[in-house]
Amino acid sequence: MSVEVVAWSPAWAAQFEELAVVLRAAVAGIPGARVEHVGSTSVPGLAAKPILDVDVIVDAEHVPAAVRGLEEAGYVHRGDLGVAGREAFHAPDREPRRNVYLCSAGTTNVRNHLAVRDVLRRRDDLRDAYAAAKLALADDPAMDMDAYLAGKSAVVQEVLRASGEFSDEELLAIHRLNDPSV
Repeated sequence: MSVEVVAWSPAWAAQFEELAVVLRAAVAGIPGARVEHVGSTSVPGLAAKPILDVDVIVDAEHVPAAVRGLEEAGYVHRGDLGVAGREAFHAPDREPRRNVYLCSAGTTNVRNHLAVRDVLRRRDDLRDAYAAAKLALADDPAMDMDAYLAGKSAVVQEVLRASGEFSDEELLAIHRLNDPSV
């Protein structure tokens, strides 16, 4: 299985906004709920897999209600898939391609997503280094998703360090999640 990485598309922002309307409605009754476009498609100019990443963020005590709201909107709950503080969902349709996660506010996972996005939006040098790593990895026709994640992990660590928001322990935990060989 190969990994497809393509040039950034301004259509991704518009697609996110359309999805966000539905997702915001699904969690409208939950105090402090927000919907964030994360991942490479959220960074203008960054090459990406053409799959939107969306985090629905709520306080931990509101996760059950948010799960119900997303299910009522047609999303299928898949569980945490081994990542604490994050619940994954299958979309009710195929387009746009997307990963939708319900995240507990303040967890390392959601802070990671937001910090990577925000740093890459501010720092063209890191955005370009990240793009170069992703494109080089995707150039290998035998690349699988685990190797892809591990291969770009060093650049992700550099981006997270630039954010100044993570302890050494948190950086190591994120590194191990992306590259279990660490």
